[in-house]
Order: sequence, then structure tokens, then C-alpha cells
Amino acid sequence: MAHVENALNLFGLKFNCAQAVFASFSEELGLDEKQALKIGGCFGSGMRKGEVCGACTGALMVLGLKYGQSEVGDSESKLKSDDVCVKFLEEFAERNGSYICNELLNCDIRTKEGVEYAVENDLFTEFCPKMVESATLIVEELIKE
Repeated sequence: MAHVENALNLFGLKFNCAQAVFASFSEELGLDEKQALKIGGCFGSGMRKGEVCGACTGALMVLGLKYGQSEVGDSESKLKSDDVCVKFLEEFAERNGSYICNELLNCDIRTKEGVEYAVENDLFTEFCPKMVESATLIVEELIKE
């Protein structure tokens, strides 16, 4: 549960959802937390466009860091990272209804009106932490497999 607590703490400190999830695993995977926070900096709120949820993007960065291909010809790592990516996205969508930020929030955060709706309805402070928690828990489960 330490990953979830760390991710929620980082999110509460106003790091974005991608940063929070990614940084909560980074050090144990050989990446300094500060570097992880910087890498995740442009991925929150579905890359600021309501696309793939930033919590999912952060989770996929964790899985890539753990399983991703880094050597030419390492097809085993490529297949493993592809597999965990698909499993993660399917599980996240099953638990939460989607992995697309705008669909999860039920508004279009590419627009001023969408952002206002999200703020007025406390989505960033009440709903998004649930997505951070969900993504983090799924990553923990996949890493244990």
C-alpha cells in the first residue's frame, strides 16, 4: 500500500496524476524520483487534452521502465511490455469505465467550459485521486504476477 499512499501524497502536493503514479514506483526501478516527476510533467490531464488518463500514462511508464525493451532484438521484453500494457488498459477500463480522461470526467477539458465544470464539481480533487489510486493498485497487481 506504500505506492498508493505515496502516489496520493504526491497528487495532494499538486503534482499531476501521471507524475504521482510514475514517481511512486520510480526509485525501486532505478530512476530518481525528481527525474520521474520531471518526465511525467507533461502527461497529466490526458496530456492536457483529455486523452489517455494521466494516471494511466504514469502507470504505463512504470510498466515500461520495468518490462520495456532496451536492447536491440530483445523480442521477449517487447512482448512482455506489450502484454502488460494491454492488460493494464483493459483492467483500468473495466474498473473505471474508460481510460480516456474526458470520458472519465464526463466533460471536455480541452475547453474552458469543461475545465470550469471539472473545477466546480471537484473532479480534480475528488474524482482524480480515485483514478490515481486505481492505476497504482493495478500496477502493483501486474508487477506481482
